[in-house]
Amino acid sequence: MQSGTNFQSASLQIVADWITNCRNITVLTGAGISAESGVPTFRRGADAARSAAEKDEPTPLWEKYDPTELASPQGFRKHPELVWQWYDWRRCLVEGVEPNAGHLALAQIEKLIAPRPFTLITQNVDRLHHRAGSQNILELHGNIITFRCFDHGHQSSEVPYHLLEPPLCNPPHCSSKLRPNVVWFGEQLDPATLEASMQAARQCDLFIVIGTSALVQPAISLPYVAEGNGAKLVEINIERTPLSDHVDVFLSGKSGSILPSIVDLAKAHGGPL
Repeated sequence: MQSGTNFQSASLQIVADWITNCRNITVLTGAGISAESGVPTFRRGADAARSAAEKDEPTPLWEKYDPTELASPQGFRKHPELVWQWYDWRRCLVEGVEPNAGHLALAQIEKLIAPRPFTLITQNVDRLHHRAGSQNILELHGNIITFRCFDHGHQSSEVPYHLLEPPLCNPPHCSSKLRPNVVWFGEQLDPATLEASMQAARQCDLFIVIGTSALVQPAISLPYVAEGNGAKLVEINIERTPLSDHVDVFLSGKSGSILPSIVDLAKAHGGPL
């Protein structure tokens, strides 16, 4: 019988071989990969704020709120200054961290398999995949780095930090308040992004899921769509999820360790790469 270490090593080689020989790769990433860079998961954001308070830093006004109350159109209408400061804090936090080895390895895989298709679908809003060098990215939940106006959706990107209230949309557009370019509770995903994600799931022959809870819809339906179309499924996570029993290979551990190992093995394999 193989030891756990030998079994993991064999599984890494299998995935490296699949990457080398596949026609089309789709990857889905969740909060786990960003957590390795120091980005707290959404529901732990308030905990991070409390930690800052314990270090004698000023306690944010929104620290006592459930983050889900702030991540909604209703919350923005009721407390626009509070919501703005919550997202400004998160944006500052994200800008202060760097892409980790997992982010960088995914960008490397995309380059290695070119010109074969590679699609990176992310539930994360931090744009660390962009900073790592990935190119073909679909942001299911938008991002907190860019903005749009609340009433009409006019896009904006150059917004100063540490404002105490939402700035207004620049004339000649309108005078609506700006909001983060994210999908809030009660809002629909962008139809074009969702359809492109579904299409990527249908067309790939290798689907890799990294650092997700496997609970959030409609994102978690994507690997099942891929499976239904004959794709091999790989999951990388520090713990098993509801998806784990459905995948072909489950790799236990941090993506920042596992993905670079897979890249090294794929490079050593030669072949189509």
